[in-house]
Amino acid sequence: MSRICIVTGKRPQRGSRIHRKGQTKKSGGIGTHVTKVVKRTFRPNLQRIRVKLPSGQVKRVWVSAKAIKAGKVEKA
Repeated sequence: MSRICIVTGKRPQRGSRIHRKGQTKKSGGIGTHVTKVVKRTFRPNLQRIRVKLPSGQVKRVWVSAKAIKAGKVEKA
């Protein structure tokens, strides 16, 4: 089972981590330069909890912390 929130649809996203070198112009340097760009994954804060579904069935599913805080799911 993939790690996707059943309520909000949040899933891992791809992005970049940018390494910079040098002193910023603001602090008296000649500016920063990009030395490396690395692919990375942004993972959502998913929790595996027991949820009572609308059909009355109790199931263990992945839910985002944001959905839990907002009260969008009913814990079993």
